[in-house]
This record gives sequence, C-alpha cells and structure tokens, in this order.
Amino acid sequence: MEGSQMAIKTVGVVGAGQMGNGIAHVMALAGYDVLLTDISQDALDAALDTVRKNLERQVSRDKISQSDADAAMARIKTTLTLTDLGPSDLIIEAATERETVKQAIFEDLLPHLGPETILTSNTSSISITRLASRTDRPEKFMGFHFMNPVPVMQLVELIRGIATDQATFEACQEVVENLGKTAASAEDFPAFIVNRILMPMINEAVYTLYEGVGSVKSIDQSMKLGANHPMGPLELADFIGLDTCLAIMNVLHDGLADTKYRPCPLLTKYVEAGWLGRKTGRGFYDYRGDVPVPTR
Repeated sequence: MEGSQMAIKTVGVVGAGQMGNGIAHVMALAGYDVLLTDISQDALDAALDTVRKNLERQVSRDKISQSDADAAMARIKTTLTLTDLGPSDLIIEAATERETVKQAIFEDLLPHLGPETILTSNTSSISITRLASRTDRPEKFMGFHFMNPVPVMQLVELIRGIATDQATFEACQEVVENLGKTAASAEDFPAFIVNRILMPMINEAVYTLYEGVGSVKSIDQSMKLGANHPMGPLELADFIGLDTCLAIMNVLHDGLADTKYRPCPLLTKYVEAGWLGRKTGRGFYDYRGDVPVPTR
C-alpha cells in the first residue's frame, strides 16, 4: 500500500439491481465494507437475498468457505438515504442506464463527499468525460464497468475520462486486483471495448436472420461450432435483453455516426413487440415451454 495516497476500504454502491447486488457481493467477499443504497426498500431486501443465495452457491461448489460467506454478508449494509454514501472511499453508481438519472445521483452526492472520495459509474455506454464534467472532481472520476453476472465474469473495464488522473486509475486497478478479476483499460469512446465489438456482432447475426441467410438455429449453431463461442449470438442477445442490445447499437450509431452501426430493423421490430428475450419469455427464442423454441 506504500505510495498509494488512496487505500480504499469502504465502498458505496448506488442501485441494488442486477449489477448493484453483484458488485456488492464481490466487494464484500474481497474484504471491503459495502454500503448499498436504492430508492426502494424492496429492491434492497431482494438484493441481500440474491447475494445470500449466490454466496451459498459458491459455498456448495467449494469456491469459498462458509465463514467467508458469513463474513461477506456481514460487511454489506443498506440504506435508503443516498447521501449516507458520501464518506465512502469509492462510490460505484449502478443505477438505470439513463444519463439524467446518473447526473442527478452525482449532484445529490457532491455536497456530502469526502475530499478523497473516488466517484465511478458502471455505465456500459454513457460518456465518462461528460458525466465527470458535471461533478466537482473530474480527476477523481472514472468508468468502472463490470460484466454480467458480476460474481462469475472475470473482466472489469476501467475507463478513464479526459480528466481522470493516474492516482485514481491506480487505486481502481488495485481494487480490481483485490477482487481477483482482470482490469482492461479502455478509452472513453462509445460502448468502450467489449460492447463495441460484441454488439455489432449480434446486430450482424440479426441481419443474417433478417436477410434469410440462415435460421435462428443455423446461425447460433454456426457460431457455437464454427467459432467455438459458448453461446450463439441470438441466444446471447436474448440473454442480454434485446432492448439493451438495441440501446447500445443506438449509442454506437449516434456517437460514432457510422452507418456500419445501424441497428437491424428486425431487432427494432422485436423490441417494439416487447419480445425482449428471456426476461419477457420471448425473443429470438420462445422460452414459455420446457425447451427454448426458435421464433423464426
């Protein structure tokens, strides 16, 4: 820890949804004291329940000991008051993927922050530089992008805004190492690295379906067996959520103004139908029976 002016011990997590509860889980397991906040008590209760179940699963698979799980659970506290997170050494915002929501959260936090507090966002697509510019500490602001599901996925994208200083980057990098994960450093351009490469691949798979080059089954089989992908691109799109895929394609298209990022009209059509994938029971596959059935 010598030389590091910011030894991070306490972590505030904003948002108790799918990403927030996973972030709280891995931080607590790595020994950080976590304060998790949300606007809904139900969301906080559900998050603690999810973390408990996921820790139990890790214990049953001999990934961690029961005492590790108990200690991690004890390190997570919850609050409905956002400003309680102010004194944390590191704050990770994992709220809804809407810029106005994120800006409002940072504005409310600002008067309550400690002088050394590092602010970060788990955004998958919003400009870190722009979010940082609305705060009082752009040099202590960066993107801290976890992959879903957080306890399982090995990568964290660390994104520097134009003003982020080296000490902030190093402090966050150290946290990622302590989590036993790998940090990939990305520059602050739309969708960073993973989604910039993954989403156009999914979008191209939808075009391949749209143009009748292959069926859902043949496209997914081709990429699984022909490129050794663990999941086919259409199956993966259903898993991620077609609304999320479309939103990220729109961010790429708007942010880079290149026609190669044009969302496939069929992707738009599925989203308009409310067929968003697994979470709604239908997407490129129908999940309402025992076995997923291709919808075209």
